[in-house]
Amino acid sequence: MMRRGYALALTAALVLLALISVAVAQSRRQPVVPPSQQLIRALNEGRYDEVAGLAEKLDAQDPTIAALVARAAIARGRYGDAEARLRPVVERAPTSDAALELGLLLKMLGRAEATPMLTRVAAVAETANNAAELARGARALRALDRAQEANSAYRDAMAAAQINPAIDTAWGELFLEKYRKAEAMRSFQAALRDDPRWEPALLGSAQALSDEDPPQAIALARKALEINPSNTATHVFLAQQAADAGRRDEARASLQKALDVNPSSLEAHALLAGLAYVEDKQTEYEAAVAKALAIAPNYGEIFRVTAELASHSFRYDEAAVLIRRAVELDGNNPHYLGDLGLHLLRVGDEPAARQALEAAFKRDPFDVVTYNLLQMMDTLDTFVTVRDGDFVFRMDKAEAPVLQEYAVPLAQRAVSTLSKKYQFTPRGPLLIEIFPKHDDFAVRIAGLPGMIGALGVCFGRVIAMDSPRAQPGSFQWEATLWHELTHVITMQMSNHRVPRWLTEGISVYEEKLERRDWARGMDMVFAGMLNRGEVLKLRDLNAAFTDPKTISLAYYQASLVVEHIVNTHGDAGLHKLLRAYGEGLDTDAALKAALGTDFDSMQAGFDQTLDRSFGKLRAALELPDKSLQLAKMSREELQALAQQHPDSYQVQLVYATALRKEDRHDEALPVLERAAALAPMATGADSPNAQIAEIALENKDNARAIAALQSLMAWDFDNVEIARQLAGLMRDNDITDAARLQPVYQRIVAVDPFDADAHGALGRIAMQANQPEVAVREFKAVVALGPVDQAAAHTDLAESYLQSGKRVEARRQTLAALEIAPSYERAQDLLLKLAESRP
Repeated sequence: MMRRGYALALTAALVLLALISVAVAQSRRQPVVPPSQQLIRALNEGRYDEVAGLAEKLDAQDPTIAALVARAAIARGRYGDAEARLRPVVERAPTSDAALELGLLLKMLGRAEATPMLTRVAAVAETANNAAELARGARALRALDRAQEANSAYRDAMAAAQINPAIDTAWGELFLEKYRKAEAMRSFQAALRDDPRWEPALLGSAQALSDEDPPQAIALARKALEINPSNTATHVFLAQQAADAGRRDEARASLQKALDVNPSSLEAHALLAGLAYVEDKQTEYEAAVAKALAIAPNYGEIFRVTAELASHSFRYDEAAVLIRRAVELDGNNPHYLGDLGLHLLRVGDEPAARQALEAAFKRDPFDVVTYNLLQMMDTLDTFVTVRDGDFVFRMDKAEAPVLQEYAVPLAQRAVSTLSKKYQFTPRGPLLIEIFPKHDDFAVRIAGLPGMIGALGVCFGRVIAMDSPRAQPGSFQWEATLWHELTHVITMQMSNHRVPRWLTEGISVYEEKLERRDWARGMDMVFAGMLNRGEVLKLRDLNAAFTDPKTISLAYYQASLVVEHIVNTHGDAGLHKLLRAYGEGLDTDAALKAALGTDFDSMQAGFDQTLDRSFGKLRAALELPDKSLQLAKMSREELQALAQQHPDSYQVQLVYATALRKEDRHDEALPVLERAAALAPMATGADSPNAQIAEIALENKDNARAIAALQSLMAWDFDNVEIARQLAGLMRDNDITDAARLQPVYQRIVAVDPFDADAHGALGRIAMQANQPEVAVREFKAVVALGPVDQAAAHTDLAESYLQSGKRVEARRQTLAALEIAPSYERAQDLLLKLAESRP
């Protein structure tokens, strides 16, 4: 979600801040007589044009009444009228609600006089003894970016009021602005407990949920519109959600609704400018910018919003240029400086990024994103830098000796392979940063920890990713690197205009093409979703990447779409599609120009492809009768059903489970084997092959256990423990066949490259196969990992160097072994051998 500027904050608080005095009057502790309830209700429901008429019956010189009437004018974009009404009142009451309202308006318009005016209002919080004054001071403090003082003032205001949805909501908005979403939600929920129709709290809740649960956020915003259909902030929020999901026509429709209410809405014009920019509608973009700057000449937010939309569209270099325009208009704005630092990090200009972030931190030391980014950069300063051609790697110094031996050649091979395939050479240099802590990686991406599930991100020429230690034993990091390097090709080849569904789909597709065990093991899940009608329509595919609940499905299904495109139109068709996007065409136009089709026509062909690819598995996963309740059936009933439906995976698996519960394990084995044949890709502890291995081990049938674990490993790509269990069984059973051992140890190293035993095993296998260069790499990793027997590790490395003809390195490692263990016989023999065979 976009960071809100001052204009958006003002509009979002339209009713909230106007009503604090009234809400206090309704609280238990402050018996203040409120203005006309009709006036308040009109504001709360967005009937702004009625407010002035209702106010005629009240005291127009009352600062609170004047503020309410002015807010109605502001909501309709009549900023001059609002200012004219407020100024004479503020002259008489310089710390009143009217003064706060005028200060906020002037700040939105970029007027320098806003700061002293808001400072006077903020001072009220120092001596206030009632909730209304404390809340007013808190709002001014927030506008002045004095967040800590604002937080204290809101706390005191709530203590005085006890129950007050307006103050709770205002406090929540402060938390939200400072990225403290949990505290924000608590405040919004408290407000809604007191008044379920408190519309500003509904909007605040929507904003707080927008990243983790977009559908729920949108539902809350729509509920807020039912109460106040004229709140421009809510319409802009819905437009932001639609824009992030790629539904730009929907975003424009929401923005038009905002502009129908307030033709001068700066937030609406900013988002319109951003949409026009990413659609390459330069004239429209410049017109939107001109409209906004005519209203507020220093409104840098329009460039910040456009920069963020450009970044969401993978146009990172342009985003860095755009945010500089915001800084040029307001060089002291810590939000703009912080965003400049973030965008510069994304294009790899880390020195300039640090300079911008330090400037932002100096102006606002409490901004958590700025602080996090500077802390992350301090961590980066401790990393090792490895340069190789167009590649610049930065890695933790404890991990670099191992990772660089794999990452550097893999990156070179990936770019060489993909460049040749796509007939495109990417522009470098390419910066790749590998983080041992996931939160550092997440901060590198977006300034905040979290991003659960993410493994890597590509910014066109900059890649950041988790190291294997960041999420131990859970993913194959080389696949992640290949995935992100594929993005380098597709982003640059499309002039950074490829939609997310296509670039992610291609990356996942290329992972699987390069190595089968880099595929995403979702066949079973996807077949089940097909049976339930839960897969995505092609037109909804791009939006699914913005929802954490559907993002895994989106990645997998996008790769199937790419596979369908290649099978139908060939690699040339896929390449043509990327280039069509590079010409600035939208999806419908690009599909038509490159492939002669559209999403609707492609949908029919894609559905047929899915039927062919998943038909057999879908049939196996279907219940013979959907009304069957297998869990409630007896073993005898299940036995009869299994005999009647031998091709039903679920029936066979449940029947086998029933047999095992009665300790009839030998009878369960053939049933499990039948289930495994129906769905060999099933994984997990309850999968057929996992149960077969368990029974075989109980029966001391190690050969059968090994076979079952091998079958399981063939599909459970990221499960390092299965590979370790299999390696142990093979070792205990004296299996020495390199063809059987090597894939097992390779899988262990692929998921956990810091396993010294696995590297040692691979090194010995390589020596037996007369592959000394491979052995050198593996034994170097063992030495770097600091094994218990360091003398043996150095000697292994020395022998591999000698076999590869590198006598100097062999002698150096031999001496290193003898320095550790002077009487180590194998090293002594090797040193003698080196001396005797000296040329």
